[in-house]
Amino acid sequence: MPKKNKKTKKVKKLKKIKKILAKKVKVEDSPKKQTSSNQEDKPEIKKIKKQATEKKQYNIKDFVVYPKHGVGKITAIEKAKIGQIEIQFYKIFIEKEKLTLTVPINQQSNLRSISSINQINKCVSILKTKPKIKRTMWSRRAQEYDQKINSGKIYDLAEVVKDLNKNTDIIADQSYSERQLFEKAYDRLKSEFEAVLKTSPEEVQKKMDKALGRNKNLLEG
Repeated sequence: MPKKNKKTKKVKKLKKIKKILAKKVKVEDSPKKQTSSNQEDKPEIKKIKKQATEKKQYNIKDFVVYPKHGVGKITAIEKAKIGQIEIQFYKIFIEKEKLTLTVPINQQSNLRSISSINQINKCVSILKTKPKIKRTMWSRRAQEYDQKINSGKIYDLAEVVKDLNKNTDIIADQSYSERQLFEKAYDRLKSEFEAVLKTSPEEVQKKMDKALGRNKNLLEG
């Protein structure tokens, strides 16, 4: 009987030791789990980033680009109450179309700042390259060109001008719809060149036509 008692006591001690060790392991593991969960939960950082891009502040007299209409100038920053909500918005005048747009500040994702001088220089480089000749039907190409023009992206505009440029002022060399798209893209690009370079429309036209190789042909004609 005494031998059995000794064995049972040893077994009980071993069980106790195992339990204590198991508890220690759990305690040591728990902070690791917390840190991993903390690493996974980062919604606040994302929210802050979104707010920063959505709430870019423009000032009166700043030039901005609205994709479907081109370059405009902020003429006023006003407030209005719709129901119980107070809304702040920009008044943007589009010189080319003699149009005033009202854009709420919290819905300004369509707006962008005018390009930098480096971006303008890159556009000039694009205008100097050879046009891409596509074999697809004109209706499909016209749709692609129109999408690029209304994208508001300056490099896309430069691509359209370059691809539709015929190096000539002879109307017979272009279809009516082709010429319309070319002029629309050319005018949009020209207005942004004017706003960035702060030079006269004549000087900007000379710069663009030189890059397109239009000046040479006009002089020869």
